Amino acid sequence: MSEILVLFYSRHGATAQMAREIARGVEQVADCTARLRTVPEISTLCEAVEDTIPVSGPPYAKLEDLQECIGLALGSPTRFGNMAAAMKYFIDSTSPLWLQGALIGKPAAAFTSTSSLHGGQESTLLTMLLPMLHHGMLYLGLPYSETSLLNTRTGGTPYGPSHLAGVDSNLPLSEDEVSQCQALGKRLAETAKAQLAAGLIRVTKA
Repeated sequence: MSEILVLFYSRHGATAQMAREIARGVEQVADCTARLRTVPEISTLCEAVEDTIPVSGPPYAKLEDLQECIGLALGSPTRFGNMAAAMKYFIDSTSPLWLQGALIGKPAAAFTSTSSLHGGQESTLLTMLLPMLHHGMLYLGLPYSETSLLNTRTGGTPYGPSHLAGVDSNLPLSEDEVSQCQALGKRLAETAKAQLAAGLIRVTKA
């Protein structure tokens, strides 16, 4: 089985919900499975020391997860139009993979959640795109063949799925948002399988 890494940071649970729907989309593709991973909180004063295993939910990501998977879906809530610091901290630790060219050719995508409809969804997705391009990854958005993009009253962008969580961060994913997350997961898995079959990506088992 080929694996797609679905890597996310979630504060109130919405981004985690999106990650699970993207994983469902990945697993609609034959011989593909999703590897769910998250990142720990960080301290504003000094590096926080977290247990190596979270109290609940998926394990914390390691660089080996990026090496072993054939594609990446990266998710973060919006922080002033940018990815959350916890996710940026992990991304900044991937320099050894950049030096090896370990991620070149692997398809990648991004997803986000925010409390307001115009709270920086698209700019947050673009901030997550930049390190993927530096790694030589192939960035995948959502094409307008996903017709819900034309009519959605909640989240959804051509740069990747988004979710409108509301001011109390408690709105469930809408039907459109679920559809877009699953469509992205499926597209990511199909593209990654094609890249692997063509010998255009390298997978290293730890």
